[in-house]
Amino acid sequence: MALLVVLALLPLAALPAAAYPPRVQVFVANTDSDNVTVYDTRLGEVTATVPVGDGPVGVGSTPDGDLVYITNERANSVSVIDALSHEVVATVPVGAHPYGVDATATHAYVTNYDSDTVTVIDVATQQPVGEIPVGRAPHTPVVSPDGTLVYVTNNDDSSVSVIDATTNSVINTIPVGRFPAGIALGPGGHRLYVANTGDNSVTVISAPGEPVVTVPVGKAPIGLSVTPQDVVYVANTGDDAVSVIHGDSAAVSATVPVEQRPEGVAASPDARFVYVTNNAANTLSVIDTSSASPVATIPVGQGPEGVAMTP
Repeated sequence: MALLVVLALLPLAALPAAAYPPRVQVFVANTDSDNVTVYDTRLGEVTATVPVGDGPVGVGSTPDGDLVYITNERANSVSVIDALSHEVVATVPVGAHPYGVDATATHAYVTNYDSDTVTVIDVATQQPVGEIPVGRAPHTPVVSPDGTLVYVTNNDDSSVSVIDATTNSVINTIPVGRFPAGIALGPGGHRLYVANTGDNSVTVISAPGEPVVTVPVGKAPIGLSVTPQDVVYVANTGDDAVSVIHGDSAAVSATVPVEQRPEGVAASPDARFVYVTNNAANTLSVIDTSSASPVATIPVGQGPEGVAMTP
């Protein structure tokens, strides 16, 4: 049985912000206020609110953290933010209802939920250079550490498409649970984790030949993130909690209460904290990974969904 952790929230100033290096920032897409909140972990405060397109939902960044990509689901576009200046430097047209985004140093990959495609954006020119057909209602992409593969959850197909990034073609389709949404890779890309919103589970896919494992979690899991220690944090939007899974055991070790309707999850580069967007509370919860407990709540914009950190 999972451990339910209930602790009083500490004030924001209690976070050891000085332990962070400069320029570690959290970017939150606020779907209902058409902007992005930027929270500086070292300063322990919100440093910018960036206007973007209509209905921002997904967040991803280049590996160096210089550029942040925001999908605007109601504008069929992607806003590109300079992480240092906090200015939008490009707006890129993509497919219908763009949702998730992930990037390498050379390309960004955007899932178009209503087009059943993935748009490929050239990072150097900020222009679309490819459109890849995948399954029905693609939700979230994740790129392998070496940049050669892109994994995409197909919400209406209960599957994951595997894209060869050198040819921009689908080379495999993996069955998972019902209505897969969030997806993440473990350290070194050796494990793939998929949040299945429709059957309250996370699918764990390891090396070829190893069994696929299904881990029961909370209600309607949607977003997830993995630390360098292979600990998975899963936002259960149906019961206002985050499940903690240790990859080696493939079992829930703790359940952390957050605020209403958690959706996006991002782990800090040093794995000390995990940041969770609470869509119905207009807040960002901060979880201390050492105690598996919430330690702060940060006000953001309206309807926060996607979240990502720049290294």
